[in-house]
Amino acid sequence: MPVILVGTCAWHDHANFYPAGLKPNQRLEYYARYFPVVEIDSTFYALQSPRNFAAWAQKTPDDFVFDVKAYRVITRHDQVPLDREELGYILNRFRSSLHPLQEAGKLRSVLLQFPPSFVCNPRNTSYLAWCRDRLGELTVAVEFRHHSWFAGPNLEATISLLEQIRAVHVICDEPQVGTGCIPLVARVTHPGLAIVRLHGRNAEMWYKKGLKTSGERFNYLYSSRELADILQEVLPLAERVAEMHILMNNNFGDYAVRNALMVCEMLGKPVQVDHPSRGTLFPEI
Repeated sequence: MPVILVGTCAWHDHANFYPAGLKPNQRLEYYARYFPVVEIDSTFYALQSPRNFAAWAQKTPDDFVFDVKAYRVITRHDQVPLDREELGYILNRFRSSLHPLQEAGKLRSVLLQFPPSFVCNPRNTSYLAWCRDRLGELTVAVEFRHHSWFAGPNLEATISLLEQIRAVHVICDEPQVGTGCIPLVARVTHPGLAIVRLHGRNAEMWYKKGLKTSGERFNYLYSSRELADILQEVLPLAERVAEMHILMNNNFGDYAVRNALMVCEMLGKPVQVDHPSRGTLFPEI
């Protein structure tokens, strides 16, 4: 039987999911009652202390796993003019901080999510391969945000590159507008893992500036039909890998949790949420 784990990208802000009065530092433990995987995204905004990773490992069940989003300087989101030596130092600090998760057997992958400015060219291909090499034995997943990586003949070249550097191709569902997006490419590049990240389909907000919160960009609730169509494309791939993660990144309100619970039901693994607000998590859509 394929191993398919369903969860969300981040656990902090899921309105209506957490019981009233639950403290922020208790949310991960509560989340882990219902989902077996989560993506840590606080690591994207700042380097974290190893103590944080040790605490997160301790608060979750033995079979719970994490995908960790790499620090934004590493993936060139800040466009900071650093040389390879400086970037190598930052990357080594990031990698070292993950040791508590590794030792607990709970680190499943490191996500390198590159920005739309990271276009398909030899310089960026070289940088990607360098990052992958510096992360050593860790399982590395790669998500692009510029369409050039999958345009025309580049699609097969990109898949081949990811296979060669032993990286997981992250399958994405997102708004198809402009060049700062990629299509859903249902391909496997690593025998150990496949990752599917669903960002919503809010085309109006995808490029919008001046948002009050990052969640506004992902203000989209998938319908059951949309989720079924996506699953039809990606589930056959689960037979070809040791494990598949389906992660909801439409983190607006409780949308990510609602859609994750819907996916669980579609997979025949219904989740019973045991507090009064459960009814709000299953709208008629």
